[in-house]
Amino acid sequence: MTSKLHIIGGGLAGTEAAWQAANLGIDVILHEMRPTRKTEVHKSETLAELVCSNSFRSDDHNSNAVGVLHQEMRMMNSLIMQMADLHKVPAGGALAVDRDLFSKEVELKILQHPHITLNREEITSLDNQEWEKTIIATGPLTADPLADAIKNLTGEDDLAFFDAIAPIVYFDSIDMNTAWFQSRYDKGDGKDYINCPMNKSQYEAFITALNMGDKMIFKEWEENTPYFDGCMPIEIMASRGPETLRFGPMKPVGLTNAHDGSRPYAVVQLRQDNKLGSLFNIVGFQTKLKYAEQTRIFRMIPGMENAEFARLGGLHRNTFINTPRLLDEQLRLKSRPDIRFAGQITGVEGYVESAAIGGLAGRMAAYEILQKEWHSPPEDTAHGALLTHLTSGAISDSFQPMNVNFGLFPALRDSDQKAKRLRGRDRKAAYAARSLTSMQFFMSSCE
Repeated sequence: MTSKLHIIGGGLAGTEAAWQAANLGIDVILHEMRPTRKTEVHKSETLAELVCSNSFRSDDHNSNAVGVLHQEMRMMNSLIMQMADLHKVPAGGALAVDRDLFSKEVELKILQHPHITLNREEITSLDNQEWEKTIIATGPLTADPLADAIKNLTGEDDLAFFDAIAPIVYFDSIDMNTAWFQSRYDKGDGKDYINCPMNKSQYEAFITALNMGDKMIFKEWEENTPYFDGCMPIEIMASRGPETLRFGPMKPVGLTNAHDGSRPYAVVQLRQDNKLGSLFNIVGFQTKLKYAEQTRIFRMIPGMENAEFARLGGLHRNTFINTPRLLDEQLRLKSRPDIRFAGQITGVEGYVESAAIGGLAGRMAAYEILQKEWHSPPEDTAHGALLTHLTSGAISDSFQPMNVNFGLFPALRDSDQKAKRLRGRDRKAAYAARSLTSMQFFMSSCE
């Protein structure tokens, strides 16, 4: 009788792991604690809920590492990418989705799969002797009982950082006599973002308000927890210098005010959050400001004086393990090889990165159950580069969450003089082309 694969966590990594393993003929039991136990940030009971943003970031597979990862996942018949493509909303060169339709469809596909059983229950122990193979994909919001069980099993202190959520605004509360639709450099459809302009005095007043705004107070045990730079609160960025935001999420380059033809001093961008176009999230405005302060300060933004918020921003604590120290090259716990980890809890950062590692973990476990030899994707693919970074490429003493980027990829061959001379976008394009060719060959060898 074939062993069952137990997967703890029904987020992006867990659902992708279940999908990949089940498509290889493995019977999967997917355990999701919601609604039995809720979290501070989830709003629904649906699998694969997107809590931070509705964006999967760049979909450019010709010169962007994230876009390359998207395309590789499509080659792997990824459930997450199928549903993202099906429920995408305008976002310039990015892949953004209607988050409600996306998660509902992911759950439907999981429920309809003949090899997947969904159990709504909280798992608090890792001592179930009947479970032969397990994947832990509980993500950054692992509940305390299971987190304690993991800590007891690994002997490692939990690593943690804070993750902040951007507010969502109702479209009909934005003053489009002040704001306008335009993508930076007119990418995508050219009008995928709402832009709210600021002159110098408005910008300076806004920065002052952010710096002086009333913020959530950390608990004593939270005070020294670092932020992950990819999701840093807007007020933390503002505190690093008056010009920081003008070179970050509020940079005005590539934009011209459609109302008067002027070039704004700074710009706040909003990105469509659902297919109806009724909700827009404020790009890069993750925050730990208190709710009343958020409403007051964000209504200082021109065009948002009467903004109504469908969701205000928030802050939560994320946890991840020291993967290079604890896991082997197949994401198995060295002290308990029957247990694998997948997703954000392994130290990857980002929706697609989490799902990609989940997909690999699901395939690894399936191959092991089927007693087939596993070969990981080559290091020059986005999947292979991420996996190598996690399991052997990163320094364990300073391990921190990481997005996929070309810096994780093996260098272009020194013997190739043409490649050595490439710079900028051309160099990125060479990395991308090599990766996709390598991944295509890898997938054909798996058939």
